[in-house]
Amino acid sequence: MRDGTAHEDGTAAMTGAATAVAGEAHPRWHRVVVKLSGEAFAGGDELGISPDAVFHIAREITVAVREGAQLAAVVGGGNMFRGPVLAQRGIDRARADYMGMLGTVINCLALQDVLEKLGLETRVQTAITMGQVAEPYIPRRAIRHLEKGRVVIFGAGLGAPFFSTDTSAAQRALEIGAEAVLKGTQVDGVYDADPREMPGAVRFHKLDYNEVIRRELRFMDATAVSLCRDNDLPIVVFDLMEEGNIARAVRGERIGTLICRRGC
Repeated sequence: MRDGTAHEDGTAAMTGAATAVAGEAHPRWHRVVVKLSGEAFAGGDELGISPDAVFHIAREITVAVREGAQLAAVVGGGNMFRGPVLAQRGIDRARADYMGMLGTVINCLALQDVLEKLGLETRVQTAITMGQVAEPYIPRRAIRHLEKGRVVIFGAGLGAPFFSTDTSAAQRALEIGAEAVLKGTQVDGVYDADPREMPGAVRFHKLDYNEVIRRELRFMDATAVSLCRDNDLPIVVFDLMEEGNIARAVRGERIGTLICRRGC
């Protein structure tokens, strides 16, 4: 049940820390981590990789980098394997998660290929050793790549089962000194209900971390949100498929939903 009401300007009247009013644009960010879901790589299909979808994502990254952003991406693998789903069907959970990590690297290589065709030097790093296709994840090496204008794509999660790629995105962002996590999704922000199922759902313009956890808003797992909260790392949730949105988020334009401490 919703406990917010929509106003004419599209904001939401909420109680407590989740007063979802249109916030001021944040300062331009210099270094960010973009979390890309595996589903985005499938385009409109249920599984697999859509070349058109990968080209769109690569082009969006290219625009932001050419405007001066240092950009790293954490890629999911849900278009290949989902560990929890495989575990429900009888596969050992740890082994299922490792299968999912391998799926992330497949997506990383597809994105790397298109980015380099668009003229951006790119490096793939993973927490699981696979030297023929990717570098080992070393934070200082990743930072150096970014300083040289390269895009760094992180695959294979945190290298251990039971951690989501959302948590990996937050962890990597903190390790490389990123100023924000940008989570590209299939909707244009965080709502108080699934807008695909409830047409009257209200979109939040700004949320406090604690309210996200209290209300169990499931755009990102609670571990990732808590990690961002504990380190004052902002999150922007936005529509990945809308042209120009990654660059807009980096510039500080008001798009999607900004998750930060109250008053930020």
